[in-house]
Amino acid sequence: MDGLGGTRRARDQSDEELRMPISLSRHLSIACIGLALAAAATAQNTGPASDERAGEAQPVFTRARFVSAHEESGGKPYVRLTLLPRAKLPFTTQTFRLADRRLLADIQEGSPVEFVSRRIDGENTVVAIRAVAECKRLQKC
Repeated sequence: MDGLGGTRRARDQSDEELRMPISLSRHLSIACIGLALAAAATAQNTGPASDERAGEAQPVFTRARFVSAHEESGGKPYVRLTLLPRAKLPFTTQTFRLADRRLLADIQEGSPVEFVSRRIDGENTVVAIRAVAECKRLQKC
């Protein structure tokens, strides 16, 4: 028993020598968290998009099929688009206000299109639209 108790006592003493005071370990962990946050912030700011367009997001084009265009009260132009299956609301025909009539100059009804919309004056407004090639089935567009 003496040998077993002596080993246990020696192990307890060596553990006590290796333990750090609580305040020191707390300071070290806070310093490590601060360094990790600083490294993460630096990594986010080094992308090529941040150099080219600081603070400006790239437009997201949504694929759709151009159904029709019409004018409502007050001469405001509107466009009806059927969203394609990859959209969040698949196979939905929605009406958007058109920012400028000239956007539809070369687009025929029934054509596949890509468009960008923004919320302007309380309405979903198409600010960019372009004709694109038809998507081939089971292939990436």
